[in-house]
Amino acid sequence: MFITGFAAIALNSDFRDPSDARVLSKPFHLRDLFSEVQTMLLAVQKLDV
Repeated sequence: MFITGFAAIALNSDFRDPSDARVLSKPFHLRDLFSEVQTMLLAVQKLDV
């Protein structure tokens, strides 16, 4: 997960990010951060099964 205040730069076409990377742009609400972290943890748990 990338947290940035410069999403336009982070999402530049020259930027090579993993296909499943998430970008959370500032400002964001705490519930948005919580939701993204929860989603990532659930995905990792599925891989460990």
